[in-house]
Amino acid sequence: MIETDLQEIIVAKTLFITGASSGIGAATAKAAAAAGWNVGLFARSEDKLNALVAEIGAQAIALPGDATSYEAQKNALDKLAAKFGSVDAVFANAGRGTSQGGTEKGDPEDWKAMVDLNVMGALYTAHAAMPYLRKTTGQYVVTGSAAGRRHIKGSIYGATKFFIHGFAGNLADEMAEWGGRCMVVSPGMVNTAFFDEAKPDKLQPDDVASAVMHALEAPAHVAVREIHLMPVG
Repeated sequence: MIETDLQEIIVAKTLFITGASSGIGAATAKAAAAAGWNVGLFARSEDKLNALVAEIGAQAIALPGDATSYEAQKNALDKLAAKFGSVDAVFANAGRGTSQGGTEKGDPEDWKAMVDLNVMGALYTAHAAMPYLRKTTGQYVVTGSAAGRRHIKGSIYGATKFFIHGFAGNLADEMAEWGGRCMVVSPGMVNTAFFDEAKPDKLQPDDVASAVMHALEAPAHVAVREIHLMPVG
C-alpha cells in the first residue's frame, strides 16, 4: 500500500477594490497581491488599471467602471467571482471632494455628484457584494476620514464621511449576525492626487493600505471595526 501525505491546499482569497487606479486603492491592491490575495481593480481609468494589472501580474484583473453605477459594480463583482471563484472581501474606496467649500458658497450640483460617489457608491458596493461575502463569511472595508470624526466648518465632504462612519458601524452589527466583518479606515491627510499639491510630510497611501491589510488578515474571531490613523505633528 502506497501512503501519500495529504497537503493542505491553500486557496488564495479575492479582494474587490473601488477607486483602485491610484492612491490608496492602488497601494492596497499591491499590498494585497504581495500578501497572496487576488485583486479585482475597479475604477473609471481603464489605462491606469491595465498598467496596474501589468505590474501586479496574474493575481489582478482590471474591471473598468463607474462606482456611481450599481449595475457596473454588480457586473464587475460577477466577473471577478467568475475568474477567481469567490469574493472574500471588498474595499469601498472610491471617493472625491468638492471644488468649493462651505454651504453658502458651495455648488449643489457638485454636492450631488460627490454624494452619488461617496455615499451611494459605498452603499452599492455593500449591496452588490453581500451575496458573495455571505458565502465566504467575508469582510467589507470602507474608506472613511478624520473629517468624518470631527466637525469641520462648512465641510459637505466631511458630512459624507460622517455618513460612512455611521453606516460602517451599523453594517458591522448586521454582518456580525452571520460571522461577517466590517471595518472603516479613517485616515487624516494622505499624500494623494486628492490634493492639488503634494503632501510629503503627511500619511502615504502605503500607510493606509497597511491598515486595510491589518483588518483583512486579522484572525477570524477578531473584528477590527475601525482604524484611525493620523500623521505625526
